[in-house]
Amino acid sequence: MKAVLCTDWGLPETLTVQAVADLQPGDGEVVVEVHAAGVNFPDALIIQRKYQFQPDLPFSPGGEVAGVIRAIGPNVRDWKIGDRVIGSSTWGGFAEQAMIKAERLVPIPDEMDFTAASAFVLAHGTSLHGLKDRAHLVAGETLLVLGAAGGVGIAAIEIGKAMGARVIAAASSEDKLEFCRQHGADATINYSTEDLRDRLKVLTDGVGPDVIYDPIGGSYSETAFRTIAWGGRHLIVGFASGEVPKLPLNLPLLKSASVVGVFLGSFLRRGPSVVKEHMRHLMEMYTTGKIKPSITKVYSLEEAHLALRDVMERRVMGKVVLVPR
Repeated sequence: MKAVLCTDWGLPETLTVQAVADLQPGDGEVVVEVHAAGVNFPDALIIQRKYQFQPDLPFSPGGEVAGVIRAIGPNVRDWKIGDRVIGSSTWGGFAEQAMIKAERLVPIPDEMDFTAASAFVLAHGTSLHGLKDRAHLVAGETLLVLGAAGGVGIAAIEIGKAMGARVIAAASSEDKLEFCRQHGADATINYSTEDLRDRLKVLTDGVGPDVIYDPIGGSYSETAFRTIAWGGRHLIVGFASGEVPKLPLNLPLLKSASVVGVFLGSFLRRGPSVVKEHMRHLMEMYTTGKIKPSITKVYSLEEAHLALRDVMERRVMGKVVLVPR
């Protein structure tokens, strides 16, 4: 089979596509024939040795795949060869085959194609976990989404609207904000041309957002937090800006506000029964049209470095996907 390989730590341009041996599943594992692989920001971090978990070299990046089960290891139940599945892992997805633990598989509904499926679980799973389990968002509250035109941002807009929130989307250009409005944002802020803090005061009548969904980090985190409503919840989802903010701890004290971490990878391991319920809920929202992955570009395996570079430089709106075949 062919696989994108990271043979030394570095930027996307150092990746190569090579022929490697077919995979053989171990205990509790399945091999998925990959039809599409979602591209996510952690994929760009892991090849630079900047992620929380690191594999041994060489390895294939890619933590989200959709395809068909081609082989099953010992002690795997409830799955069979030929099943259409979404699989999540920390790495190994940018290849024609991927090894996935059986408990990390989700069935693909008939209404969903492989491309959409490969860009679904991590973005929408992160957003649902963050908004439901960590922020306890309720209908009628105001949700601010930073970096709103990216994959997790669009997912947060859609899920926030489905949960009954008023959603304010913040992004860096008018075309990105129009994309957010197409996905349900009630109001928008261009933080390249508008003062984020002043505009939030206007849009919330001085009250501030109840929940801030923050996959960006950097200077926008503190600026947004300074506007948060009394008892608000600021969700730390990631640091796509490349800068981890240093929030003065007197700010949460003054507003009785919370700074809350959102890490789907840990949640997948620690709460499998809740994860299954979340996946069922997400698929229900998909089949009823409330949410839908927005795929804006498709790349080949040989173009993996281009896909990762676009993600790193925040040129992507919605999600992008690799198609190995």
